[in-house]
Amino acid sequence: MADESTDARPTMRAVAPALADYTEKVLFGDLWERPALSPRDRSLITVATLVALYRTNELPFHLNRALDNGLSRDELVEVITHLAFYSGWPTAATASAIAQRVFEERGV
Repeated sequence: MADESTDARPTMRAVAPALADYTEKVLFGDLWERPALSPRDRSLITVATLVALYRTNELPFHLNRALDNGLSRDELVEVITHLAFYSGWPTAATASAIAQRVFEERGV
């Protein structure tokens, strides 16, 4: 999983403990555990959304989570490439650079 430098929850807990609780209990404890979608599928959707919306702060955490949930490097690269045509070249180019850092850190 992502290290503390890519996980905002420790900082969030210090500043907004209720938000950290909602993140852990509702978002990751309830929503991510619903059986209709697998964690892998949820990661694919989340990464695609973060790339499309240019949410660069959250992307490293969720790229790591996606790898943990069974997505491959090639699949994540394909998502980023595909999104270049739908969310724009700059979003995909930035996501590519972020993904490269995550892949290098993980050795994948």
